[in-house]
Amino acid sequence: QVQLVESGGGSVQAGGSLRLSCAASGRTFTNDAMGWFRQAPGKEREFVAGINWRVSTTYADSVKGRFTIFRDNAKNTVYLQMNSLKPEDTAVYYCAARRAGDTSYTPGAYDYWGQGTQVTVSS
Repeated sequence: QVQLVESGGGSVQAGGSLRLSCAASGRTFTNDAMGWFRQAPGKEREFVAGINWRVSTTYADSVKGRFTIFRDNAKNTVYLQMNSLKPEDTAVYYCAARRAGDTSYTPGAYDYWGQGTQVTVSS
């Protein structure tokens, strides 16, 4: 059974940092594109960052320069380092995997999803 399990969410003040982790199991994700998405109440799920099998990264404009995505294939884990957090970053953050594909901004392009982890940034 394929599973993606996120961890590392929490509450932080504006300007603070958090590191999210996404541990994958049930298959090897080395050749997959991995993405982080987020969804705030009343809003659609939006792309945050992605990393493909060549370790090429892509970011939403709203997080460029503040967030960093990286992966450890030996641990089958992808991370999202979030610095200089803002209240507008508050959302549930989801990890996703796209089989043997490149990073996509579209949630529907991904094959596997985690359950999400809450990030709350207070001003």
